[in-house]
Amino acid sequence: MAMQRMKLSQFRYDVPEELVAQYPLDNRDDSRLMIIHRDTGKFEHRMFKDVVDIFDEGDVFVANNTKVFPAKMYGNKEKTGAVIEVFLLRELNRESLLWDVLVDPARKIRIGNKLYFGENDELVAEVIDNTTSRGRTLRFLFNGTHEEFMQTVHQLGQTPLPRYMTRDAEPEDRDRFQTIYASEEGAVAVPTAGLHFSKNLLKRLEIKGIDLALLTLHIGLGTFREVEVEDLSKHKVDSEELIINELCTRIVNRGIENKKRIVAVGTTALRGLETSVSTTQTLKPFQGWTNKFIYPKFHFQIADALITNFHTPQSTLLMTTSAFAGHELTMEAYHEAIKEKYRFFAYGDALMVI
Repeated sequence: MAMQRMKLSQFRYDVPEELVAQYPLDNRDDSRLMIIHRDTGKFEHRMFKDVVDIFDEGDVFVANNTKVFPAKMYGNKEKTGAVIEVFLLRELNRESLLWDVLVDPARKIRIGNKLYFGENDELVAEVIDNTTSRGRTLRFLFNGTHEEFMQTVHQLGQTPLPRYMTRDAEPEDRDRFQTIYASEEGAVAVPTAGLHFSKNLLKRLEIKGIDLALLTLHIGLGTFREVEVEDLSKHKVDSEELIINELCTRIVNRGIENKKRIVAVGTTALRGLETSVSTTQTLKPFQGWTNKFIYPKFHFQIADALITNFHTPQSTLLMTTSAFAGHELTMEAYHEAIKEKYRFFAYGDALMVI
């Protein structure tokens, strides 16, 4: 029998506007937590801080310690002064300060145009290539060290809040659109499942003997790029940088050896884990790029549980969640979450699959 191919339209659902979280809660771990039990198909409603009671000593939480940088900048076009939003995606060349960016409105930006950033034109960039309809390659003209350049970006840039947050970034977003264990700068979006962990909660997990293993997956916009093909097997994901060090693999493999649960904190951590599996179903160190796209009927080899958020309709993140929990069960859980008025998306509540 031919395998049923998953279709994009199977991941449609409607979320009421008032359930889209526009702001974070005062306390990170006060989020609600919906649990999908795969063995029984039952749902359970808890608070996020209850994760301490659900897992045991020796279980391993694997989280993504990438750090979001203020990737959204506003520049003025030379001569006309038109305001252009520039979204820094990734650095292509450190020496010549070449960056892959998205520009909006794109129709106004041509090769050879110069853009000026900051009240005193602290940064100037020249458009040197068109990569896609909205994408461009910019060369920044800057006299100074790379460190000084990045400092200037930090001063001028804003927290890259997703478009469904219909507000401008505020000072508190610098801190809140970041996990508390974020240390490796390079993402343009936050690994949202990690936002629910407070210092206090991490301490409680540690006291219980639950291990934390950190990998780094620098989330690019590819994770959020709209899927435009109905047949998911034809969707290509942009590559993102992934680093799994020796310490991370040691902690995870010790958990596997002791038959403990390996919990992926977020779909990016899950993708990282499943990118670098040895023939004996253990984790191996990795340094490079991954374009792994996980959607239903994927065979998982490392992770036993997944902590995630409620994701946007037809997103690759929703597809990855449903690969882990089962498609029907996931969509049923989302409808239940809407009925129970859970908060959706990046600053929203959490969903756990065990």
